[in-house]
Amino acid sequence: MEQKIPLHRSAAFVGIGHSDWRQDWNLVRQGQVPFDSYGYATVAFQRALQDANISAQDIDGLLSGQSTSYERMGEVLGLNVRWGGLGNAAMAISQAVMAIETGMAEVVALVYGNNQRSANVQYGGAKAMGGENVLSYVYHAPWGMTSQGSLYAMLQRRYAQERDYTESDLGQVAVAQRAWASKNPHAIQQQPITIDDYLSSDYVCEPLHLFDYCMINDGGVAMILAESNRARQICDKPVYIETIARYDYNQNGTSLRPQLETFYTHAQSKVADCIFNATGWGPEDIDLVQIYDSFSVHIPLALEGYGYCKPGEFPKLCKEEGIAPGGKRPVNTSGGHLSESYMQGWNHQLEIVRQLRGTCGNRQVENCNRAHYSSDIFGKAFSIIYGR
Repeated sequence: MEQKIPLHRSAAFVGIGHSDWRQDWNLVRQGQVPFDSYGYATVAFQRALQDANISAQDIDGLLSGQSTSYERMGEVLGLNVRWGGLGNAAMAISQAVMAIETGMAEVVALVYGNNQRSANVQYGGAKAMGGENVLSYVYHAPWGMTSQGSLYAMLQRRYAQERDYTESDLGQVAVAQRAWASKNPHAIQQQPITIDDYLSSDYVCEPLHLFDYCMINDGGVAMILAESNRARQICDKPVYIETIARYDYNQNGTSLRPQLETFYTHAQSKVADCIFNATGWGPEDIDLVQIYDSFSVHIPLALEGYGYCKPGEFPKLCKEEGIAPGGKRPVNTSGGHLSESYMQGWNHQLEIVRQLRGTCGNRQVENCNRAHYSSDIFGKAFSIIYGR
């Protein structure tokens, strides 16, 4: 009997939209707040509907991002659906595909809104949001490590020492993503930077520089996922989910011990086996890699962990193949969280859809047919493979 590929091409993206991140950034900095989280989400949702050329009445499933209430989101958007829920970007996509594959929904809206900057959400310090429910790093507070940055700094310190990396090696990430962002009209930070700029920038938590940190900004993202046959009726260029895989570190997960000690390596190997065995592809067959990047260190961790280069060879990959525009291994081609917008993984999905549609203008990856999204955070290794 032929083995069934998990969640293989049963659903495809037919519409995407987002709020005006650059405009919202400038307005908030001037003390003007255009929307709350639901307002940003509504703007994105309306634009996704327009992109798909469907109406709200066609939607029969709804997934709301983790920063809003599912019930309230449905109320604000005027949606009465037969299936719905709540989740982060990768989780929401996997739940939506499973709902479609099992017949619980046919056209699902995935909607995210966040007013984290204008609301002065704290991701570190004594008033860090989330506490024991979300942000596990608060367990390190008795030792003075009260932010994600402090723990990623410790991770990077050990990682660099074990693999003989320099600060310049890690700086390649920020420089490359800013180069991509300079080609992206939607990106907030578009001014190119050099390695010298990176090295001369302030430390936030040594060895992490300012450019190693994601931005904190307001905004919204929406995507519409449809059953494959319906997707082909809705649009000319649906972007399919090829497969999804996940492996969690739950033991000692609340202390972040597994990722601090193993760099996600075991979980990534499990997920890599699933996604590449399921599709019959390998890293060499992937045209675009999008990696969740709340901090720059996520990039070498994922590229090495999923086999795009051998452990310890991230600097070699940057030198010989290149992750910046013009390179052979394009990564985070919108600018990612470091330079485009911090939409907690949601904006990475938009870039994948645009690249596979071939609509990215002067940052378009040539012959882009397959993409890999990696999200390795809070002990969860999650990957999605996309195809045209």
